[in-house]
Amino acid sequence: MRIVSWNVNGIRSVHNKGLFEPMIAALKPDILCLQETKAHEQQSEVDLPDYTEYWNSAEKKGYSGTAIFAKKKPLSIDLNFPEKLVKQYELQDGYGDLNAEGRLIALEFEHFYIVNVYTPNSKGDLSRLSMRYKHWDPAFLTYCKELETRKPVIFCGDLNVAHTEDDLANPKENEGEHGFTKEEREDVDKIIKAGFFDTFRKLNPGKGFYTWWSPWRGARDRNIGWRLDYIFVSKQIVSRVTSAKIHPEIFGSDHCPISIDIDL
Repeated sequence: MRIVSWNVNGIRSVHNKGLFEPMIAALKPDILCLQETKAHEQQSEVDLPDYTEYWNSAEKKGYSGTAIFAKKKPLSIDLNFPEKLVKQYELQDGYGDLNAEGRLIALEFEHFYIVNVYTPNSKGDLSRLSMRYKHWDPAFLTYCKELETRKPVIFCGDLNVAHTEDDLANPKENEGEHGFTKEEREDVDKIIKAGFFDTFRKLNPGKGFYTWWSPWRGARDRNIGWRLDYIFVSKQIVSRVTSAKIHPEIFGSDHCPISIDIDL
C-alpha cells in the first residue's frame, strides 16, 4: 500500500497548472492525503474515478482545508476533533475556532487509522505559538493515542515544524523563528516519546532532505528548504514500512509530496 501526503497550497491552482493528475500517474497512491486545499469539494474540478474523496474544508473561504482520496472505502470517517477534546484543550484563539479550519480528517480501515492533519502555523510574529504549543499539539497527540487504543495509527501532513537541525538548510539563522522554535520542536519530541515513528527519518538519516522551499531567490533550485511534512506510524506497524520518500521532482506547490510504502 502506498500513502502519499502533499500540501498542495490550493488544489484548484495545482489542477489549473495541469500538475495534479501527473502526480497521481507518477506516484500511484492508494491513499492520498492533501493539506491546504483552499476549496470546498464542489469547487474542485479534480475527477479521479478510481478514488472516493473525503473533504474537510474551512468555514473561511479559500483558507486551510484537508482532503483524503482513497481507493478503498473506509469503515468510518471523522472530521475535526471530538467535542470533548475541543472543550478540554480550548481550541479557540484570536484568529478563530481551530476546529472550524478544516485541519483534520481520520479514516478507519480494517487494520489501521489514517489521520490527515494540517497543523496551524505559529505565524511570523509567533502570535499563534501559544495556541499551538499548549492547545493544538497536545490535543492532536491525545487524539492519535486514543485512536491507537483501537488500531494502529498512521498520521501524516504538514506539521509546520522542522524537527531537528538536519531538517532545514540554515538552522542557525532560523533559530527561534516560526517553524523552528524550541516549543514546536519539543512537541515532535513528545510525539516520538509517545511511541510514533518518523518514517522518513527511520530510513533516511542526514541533511539535504526538504519538503518546502520559499518561492524567493531560487530557494528550490538551490535546495535551501525545510522538512515540514511527515508521515508517522505506530510502533506496532513501523517494521512494515518498506519505503519512505520525498518527491522534490514533483511540482505544483511550494511543498512537494512525500510517501511511504507499507505492507498492511
